[in-house]
Amino acid sequence: MCAGVLFLEAIVLGLATPVMIQVEGVAPGLALLCGLGLAFVAVVTSGLLRHPWAYAIGWLVQVGAVALGLLLPIAFFVGGMFAALWAAAYFLGRKIEADRAANPEFYAR
Repeated sequence: MCAGVLFLEAIVLGLATPVMIQVEGVAPGLALLCGLGLAFVAVVTSGLLRHPWAYAIGWLVQVGAVALGLLLPIAFFVGGMFAALWAAAYFLGRKIEADRAANPEFYAR
C-alpha cells in the first residue's frame, strides 16, 4: 500500500512543477529541484520499501510534500492528504503484518 501511495504522490509532485513555474512564478530551477526532486525520491523510495529504513525516507517525502506548500499554497492541502494516506497505509500495513505473524495457519491457505 505504501508503495502505491508514494508512486501516485510522485505523479502529483511532478505535475506540480509546471504549476509552480507558470502560476506561482517560482524560479524554474527551484521548482524543478523541489517538484521533480521530491517526485524522484518518492519513486525510488517506493521501490526500496522492502528495507525498513526506506519507510523513514517515505515519512521525509511526506514532510517535503507538505513543505512544498511554501512555494505552492495548495500543496499544503494536497501534501496533507498524501501524508494522511501514507500514515493510513503505513499503520494498516503494520497491523496486517502483525496479524499475519500471529495467525500463520489462517493465511497459509
